[in-house]
Amino acid sequence: MNHENEMQEWKCGADLVVNHLEQQGVKQVFGIPGAKIDRVFDSLEDSTIKTIVVRHEANAAFMAGAIGRLTGKAGVALVTSGPGCSNLVTGLATATSEGDPVVAIGGAVKRADSLKITHQSMDTVSIFRPVTKFSVEVTAASALPEVMGNAFRTAEFGRPGAAFVSLPQDIINEPVTSRILAHQPCPVNGSARTEDIVEVAALLNKARNPILLLGLMASQPANAEAVRRLLRHSQLPVTSTYQAAGVIDQAHFDRFAGRVGLFNNQAGDKLLQQADVILTVGYSPVEYDPALWNSGRATLIHLDVLPAEIDVAYQPEKELVGNIATTLDELTKRLNGSLIMTAQTEAVLEERCRQRRDLANRAERMSGFAIHPLRLVRAMQDIVNSDVTLCVDMGSFHIWIARYLYSFRTRQILMSNGQQTMGVALPWAIAAALVNPHQKVVSVSGDGGFMQSSMELETAVRLKSNLLHIIWVDNGYNMVEIQEQKKYHRPSGVSFGPIDFKMYAESFGAKGFAVESADELTTKLHQAMDVAGPAVIAIPVDYSDNYRLMEELNISQLL
Repeated sequence: MNHENEMQEWKCGADLVVNHLEQQGVKQVFGIPGAKIDRVFDSLEDSTIKTIVVRHEANAAFMAGAIGRLTGKAGVALVTSGPGCSNLVTGLATATSEGDPVVAIGGAVKRADSLKITHQSMDTVSIFRPVTKFSVEVTAASALPEVMGNAFRTAEFGRPGAAFVSLPQDIINEPVTSRILAHQPCPVNGSARTEDIVEVAALLNKARNPILLLGLMASQPANAEAVRRLLRHSQLPVTSTYQAAGVIDQAHFDRFAGRVGLFNNQAGDKLLQQADVILTVGYSPVEYDPALWNSGRATLIHLDVLPAEIDVAYQPEKELVGNIATTLDELTKRLNGSLIMTAQTEAVLEERCRQRRDLANRAERMSGFAIHPLRLVRAMQDIVNSDVTLCVDMGSFHIWIARYLYSFRTRQILMSNGQQTMGVALPWAIAAALVNPHQKVVSVSGDGGFMQSSMELETAVRLKSNLLHIIWVDNGYNMVEIQEQKKYHRPSGVSFGPIDFKMYAESFGAKGFAVESADELTTKLHQAMDVAGPAVIAIPVDYSDNYRLMEELNISQLL
């Protein structure tokens, strides 16, 4: 008999839970303790796992999500019962939308009290079921290894997402006799069916205006390498959602029409509109509403690890379901070679390249104060080199960065576009600094989003996180405002007061900077970047051109 399958005595269920986390290779757990879950925190003290105490449970989920996205292994959040669990909801919904593997563990009242109206009693399993891939309560201590094992497998397999496990207080406190289940790595799918791949190759070989639309799953490193091999062979034009940032390498950059999302007015949107064949790779409708980009005139092909999520505007004629990298390589073998682009496609790509040159050559010379978004993006491009990870919050700046800041490394840029969650950037950055402690992490938010998770500056200082947080300051929820102005011709509910962010950062023990003139931008940005440890820089931004984000924008009109 396998020794690992032998029955063992555990002084409490919490020790068995922690043993399983160690088997999974978990390096850190993010959370806040409470009476219903503190036995697990106590067991962690005797483990190889680092306990990272956070200042709000939602941020624990965000940090765990970033660990999952950057490593492929589920990050872990650990919280107490009642509001400790309910505070996780936004973080787990974000993780599932963004394809980030997370296992969240929540305390619960004793099983005997579960139907009573008692302190911190809550049906958390039902609360989490709509926003996770797996949501269960352990009802017998002997089932702990099975439930924990299945939580990790479900979170990590296919299109990753969140799993939630509820642990009643009596189960983690009482002794248990149970087997240890050896860690079972998730199986790897094979490629899609050969006959389907042959049919899709024939469609692409005959197409006059084909295009690739890359989604979130294309940004997994192995999948991205396969995408690059396909592009080197075929020279297909390509666009991507925001979540696929970094898949395209410099060798194929001239055929990259940029990222698409939110508003249908980009070069990639033009190529999608005029395409006769669209091949989506690792795409989900949550990333960019298909009603905005799919005209219905093109033959639509879906390549992913899961079947298509059918939508009125997303009904693929062909589906290649299987391991994405293997399927792409099999498809590449069957493509004739370099595509000869139509004049129509060439014109769109040439205009996109010209706009990139305009941004690089002229944005630096914009001298207004507050700072124009394009000048800020240009300044950030200079500091976000290949060794820097960039974590992007949600706001108007998110669109400027998604459209105009380049990346050639997968998972270098972390964005939220499924739930479009505010407050993610700083927690993500703290987690990214844990994954790669020798690399610099830059996070960026608006002043609105920053204040939704800014309490974690204390966590960053405590961990000595090597991060720079950039705040685009305009004293309002501007992304909401530009949409309100377009719809109602006036803003409502979007203004708030100023904060001295330099002083605020320094009160936490971080280094604070404030840009107070146009001439200071580059100097202070580089000074902040050179800080060893957490730093914050506040930059006033001029959003007067934001209404143009919803129009067909030519950079030369602004520079």
